[in-house]
Amino acid sequence: MNEKILIVDDDANICELLRLYLSKEGFAPIIVNDGVSAVESIDTVKPSLVLLDIMLPKLDGWQVCRKIRQSSDVPIIMMSAKGETFDKILGLELGADDYIVKPFDSKEVVARIKAVLRRTLAPAAETPKEVSFDNLFVSITNYEMKVKGVHVDAPPKELELLFHLASNPNRVFTRDQLLDEVWGFDYYGDSRTVDVHIKRLREKLEGVSDKWELRTVWSVGYKFETK
Repeated sequence: MNEKILIVDDDANICELLRLYLSKEGFAPIIVNDGVSAVESIDTVKPSLVLLDIMLPKLDGWQVCRKIRQSSDVPIIMMSAKGETFDKILGLELGADDYIVKPFDSKEVVARIKAVLRRTLAPAAETPKEVSFDNLFVSITNYEMKVKGVHVDAPPKELELLFHLASNPNRVFTRDQLLDEVWGFDYYGDSRTVDVHIKRLREKLEGVSDKWELRTVWSVGYKFETK
């Protein structure tokens, strides 16, 4: 395994606990204790995943997440003692892939890391997985999205969600179905996660085409509607 996991937390006890658990599971944990070091480490360390605390010196976790997303699609799992829905949604809106509330069980953290990496590091299938519509191209073979021929950055989970919907045009999916089929049965989040990712996709795709749209089916869920 040996994937690098960047742990960003200023609590020495938490860092050491995570280091022990991750090392035992075959990961290569790397620890930094402030937001500035976290941003700098993305290019130097090139981690497979970032465990990011919110309350950090120099730059807080929100700022770090925003800066990372300006240049990298590396999976981010945020950690915080703040368990309010607002904080979780804010983290997801900024580009985080998951959100863990402290205090947490280290085994749960490891399970979530493995769940994210199974999807983002999975080998490409022999048959290219891509869809193409008017002014839109999405590939999860190489995790790429093009809008009007121009590459658009998007986190892996956004691409997977859009690909799943676009691969089944005009089919309505409930939020729970999307959580099961895109995030996987071992995901610990709730249905608001889907809403946040749909919102971010719509911002990227606004006005792109009049031949299709990401449509909300009220009281049910979402669909990729072709016209």
